[in-house]
Amino acid sequence: MEKVERNDALGFIETYSLVSVLEAADAMCKAADVELVGYENVASGLVSVVVRGDVGAVKTAVAAGVKQAGKVGPVYSSNVIARPHEDVEKIVARYVINW
Repeated sequence: MEKVERNDALGFIETYSLVSVLEAADAMCKAADVELVGYENVASGLVSVVVRGDVGAVKTAVAAGVKQAGKVGPVYSSNVIARPHEDVEKIVARYVINW
C-alpha cells in the first residue's frame, strides 16, 4: 500500500445505505481530484466510503459527497483527517478496493 504523503488527507462519509454511499462516492470523485480508497459495510446498516488526496481536494470532495448523499438518505457522519499519521494506514488498508 502506498504511504500517505505529508500533504495528503483522508476523507470519510458514513451513511445508512449502499445507495446513498454510492451517491456520495460518485459526487466526491466528480467534485475533486481524489482517489476512491474503498468502502465498508460497518454495522447495523451503516456503510462508509473513504477517499484520499490533497487536503483541499478531500475537503471539497467530502462536502460534495455529504450534500449528494443527503438527497438520497441520512448521512450519519463525515470527517477529513489532514496529514494523518502513517500508522492510520493500518486501519485504512482494510478499505482498499482491489479492482
